[in-house]
Amino acid sequence: MEPTPLQPLSENFERVLCVVAHPDDLEFGAAAAVARWTGQGKTVGYVMVTSGEAGIDGIPPEECRPLREAEQITSAHLVGVDHVEFLGERDGVLEYGVPLRAVIAEAVRRFRPDVVVTGNFRDTWDGENLNQADHIATGRAVLDAVRDAGNRWVFPEQLSSDPEQGLQPWGGVGAVLAFASPHSTHGVDVTETFDQGVASLTAHAAYIKGLGWDDFDPRRFLEGGARRTGDRLGWSSPDR
Repeated sequence: MEPTPLQPLSENFERVLCVVAHPDDLEFGAAAAVARWTGQGKTVGYVMVTSGEAGIDGIPPEECRPLREAEQITSAHLVGVDHVEFLGERDGVLEYGVPLRAVIAEAVRRFRPDVVVTGNFRDTWDGENLNQADHIATGRAVLDAVRDAGNRWVFPEQLSSDPEQGLQPWGGVGAVLAFASPHSTHGVDVTETFDQGVASLTAHAAYIKGLGWDDFDPRRFLEGGARRTGDRLGWSSPDR
């Protein structure tokens, strides 16, 4: 069956908050788009719900946490992102529910974005390969937390009585974008920023090594997804 054609994403926004479960999640699917947006002068922030501390089998979580946080900060800088938060939730056992919605809503209220980006929250990547539980929980919680952030009667304990001194409701999110979704409808041209995306993924060297992917090539991996996206956008150039 032919894949559904994609439409170019409207980029009429200025502030973007990317909320994902782990360090490396954005680099496996969206970092080149982030580099495009920062290159346009947009402000982009990263929020990692966990620090990915359970992600490397050979390194205990207490040692893995600072390593993965450092790699994520370096990776973010390579695509023009200086705002990187780690919410400190426990890696590997995230559960969709009110507590997760609350910490994400608070992050949205702090950053006050126009658009929120998260990862695929469907059960699979392509109808066959199963998604990971933390991704699903985080993406679902993001959808609700964006709405929660605009309602002053949801998580009111986060809000200040003084609008000049503390958090206030934020209902200014115009869209939630989920990258790598099997139900995607829009795409972004990353031709000019693709190399930054590759560098950003390559920066997660300890994580990739810990997975035992001895023959993993970040460029080749990202090229596969980018070419499929280009085909669905109707581009015929072999360089896109």
